[in-house]
Amino acid sequence: MEVDRIASDSENVAMDEKPVVEQGAGDAATSNPERLRRKNKKYARSNSKDGPSAVTPLPKYRSWKNSRRPRNGHGRGLPKKGGAGGKGVWGLPGSEMLEEYVEDQNDPNYDSEAVTNGDIEFKQVIVEAEPEDIIRKSEPVILEYFEHGDTNAAAEEFLDFVTAARSHLVCETIVEIALDHKAMHCEMASVLISDLYGRVFSAKDIGYAFERLLEKLPDLVLDTPDAALLLSNFIARCVADDCLPPRFVQAQAAAALSAPARQAIHRAETLLSMKQGLVRLDNIWGVGGGIRPVKSLIRQIQLLLKEYLTSGELAEAMRCVRELEVPHFHHELVYETILLALETINSGVEEQLCTFLAELRRCCIVTPDQMDRGFIRVLEDMNDIVLDVPLAYIMLDRFLERCQTRFRLGDNVLKRVPTRGRKRFVSEGDGGAIKDHALKLRE
Repeated sequence: MEVDRIASDSENVAMDEKPVVEQGAGDAATSNPERLRRKNKKYARSNSKDGPSAVTPLPKYRSWKNSRRPRNGHGRGLPKKGGAGGKGVWGLPGSEMLEEYVEDQNDPNYDSEAVTNGDIEFKQVIVEAEPEDIIRKSEPVILEYFEHGDTNAAAEEFLDFVTAARSHLVCETIVEIALDHKAMHCEMASVLISDLYGRVFSAKDIGYAFERLLEKLPDLVLDTPDAALLLSNFIARCVADDCLPPRFVQAQAAAALSAPARQAIHRAETLLSMKQGLVRLDNIWGVGGGIRPVKSLIRQIQLLLKEYLTSGELAEAMRCVRELEVPHFHHELVYETILLALETINSGVEEQLCTFLAELRRCCIVTPDQMDRGFIRVLEDMNDIVLDVPLAYIMLDRFLERCQTRFRLGDNVLKRVPTRGRKRFVSEGDGGAIKDHALKLRE
């Protein structure tokens, strides 16, 4: 029995042992002690950091049998599965944060009204804005659009506070604000409605908006006498832009409407029934502002100056200049004014046109930069102007002197006053008057 106990212990302990004599071995075992010595079984493991050649012996005692380190000789001696394997363990560090906590109703701290009980369902609720709020927020966006003309920027701002159920209010507000503005703004409003179609509101929303506008038309006429005419243009333009179906006009014509609304629908039917009416409706509001061609603007400027010379009403001329709405093109106005003064060869007309330029400068309608640019253009074109007006140099010097006495010309203008041909004019018997005028202007 002692031999069996020693033999069993030798299997569990990896260490050097004393020779043990087995029963029944006899003298042969005694004569050969090397056969009685059991060779120790060596275990080796490789460390992943040290490489495949590193060999480290395992612990000698099997008393570490409860250790969770791998026993196959591989690995770095760390717990298996990062400490998450086996039963009776705490699990992987940090795993308690991933577990779902389920409250127990038998828990003394259980709260029946808590939101984590699982009997409460959360849903997204979109609060509809009031109609007054949508109209109030839409007005500054529309007015700002009339300044920059960017439909994409306006659409992005509308999408921030407009929902599908109230999108018709946006179309209605656009038309109402455009009724109080010029034809150019009405054109911009039609373009905005066309670009917002399918993005902010649908054809159904546009139709509902115009139905509401037709109902409110008797009140709109009190503030805007031409509201019926303008609303008919909007309806016809929306049909031409495929924002409204043609049956909308037919349905409204059969409905019971007020007198102004019936007038608007009847005119919209007339516009749509004209030959090539859909093509003509693209320019139903006309072309205004800087969109107009250059030749058209020059023609309007020339007519404005001739009307001013005929009537002599300076205030009306200032109003007409403002209505042109081309501040970037005012240098052409100055150029045409000076050219007209050179061609008429009349001191009265020169004085009247000089007063016109002085009033433009005083009212800040024409900026100093645009004023100087117009004068410089005339000075640069004198070689061609003198071919049509032989006395152009004389008239120019006289007109520059008048303007210098009424308002100050820019230094760039005075430096570019032409000097060619002065000797010929002096020899013709002007007594050096032109030369004296040039010296005064330079001073």
